[in-house]
Amino acid sequence: MIRVESVDKQFAGRPVLDNLSFTVPDGQITALLGANGAGKTTCLRIITGLLRADAGRVLLGDIDVAQQPMAARRQLGVVGDREGLYERLTVAEYLTLFASVQGLAGKSLERALDAVREELELDALWLRRTRGFSQGERMKVSLARALVHRPRHLILDEPTRGLDVLAARLLRRTLSRLRAQGTTILFSSHVMSEVAELSDRVLVMAAGRIVGGGSPVELMRESGCDNLEDSFVTLAYGAAAGRPRQEEPA
Repeated sequence: MIRVESVDKQFAGRPVLDNLSFTVPDGQITALLGANGAGKTTCLRIITGLLRADAGRVLLGDIDVAQQPMAARRQLGVVGDREGLYERLTVAEYLTLFASVQGLAGKSLERALDAVREELELDALWLRRTRGFSQGERMKVSLARALVHRPRHLILDEPTRGLDVLAARLLRRTLSRLRAQGTTILFSSHVMSEVAELSDRVLVMAAGRIVGGGSPVELMRESGCDNLEDSFVTLAYGAAAGRPRQEEPA
C-alpha cells in the first residue's frame, strides 16, 4: 500500500501540494487525474523520491520514502515522463545494468531478464541498441526496466502518451496481469476511456488536493454525471467554487 499523508510542497513560495493525503491499495489500479498544474507530477515525484516534501510523509508499506530512500527504491518500479534510455546500450545490456543496480546477480538475474523479455515481447529488440526506437518500443523498454526486479509498487506518469494501438494494448494487458499478482499500481492519465477501462479507483486532484475519489461508477454518482470525463470536469474545475474534499488515509 502507498500512503501519502498530509504532504505539502511549494516552489518559489507558491503552494503546489496542499496537505495532500490519499492511499493506494495493494492489488488495485488507481488512476490519478487532474488538469495541468494540479500537482500530479509533483506528487508522483515525491512518491518516487525524486523530490522531498516540505511537510508530511509518504509510506510504501511501512517504509518512509524520505527516511529510507534505498529501501523504498527496491520496492518501486517507475515509468516517468521521460524514458531515460541509454541509447548506446542494447536492450539486454540496459536491463542487465538496472537489474544489477537492484541487487540481482547470477541465476536470479538471468531468470529476471528472461521473464521480462517474454512478458513484454522483447525478443525482436533484445540485441538492438535503443537509439532510433519508436515511442512504443521505448515504452516497452522503460516498462521492462521498471519491472525487472519485480517491485511491489509501480508508478506510471502518462504511460500511454504517444503509443500506437498495439503498444497501448500490451501495456493494459501487463497492468491487468500485475494487478492480479497483487502489485500496487498508481498511474496518471488524461485518457478517460483508458482510466475507465483499467482503474479500480480514481483520485481527482485540483490545486494540490484530492477533490474526489472512488471507483469510476462512484465518481459518476458523486458528480451526478453519466460518464467519467464529465465527472472529472465537474469535480476538478468545480472545486474552485468551494473547499476541496480530502480523502483520509486508510
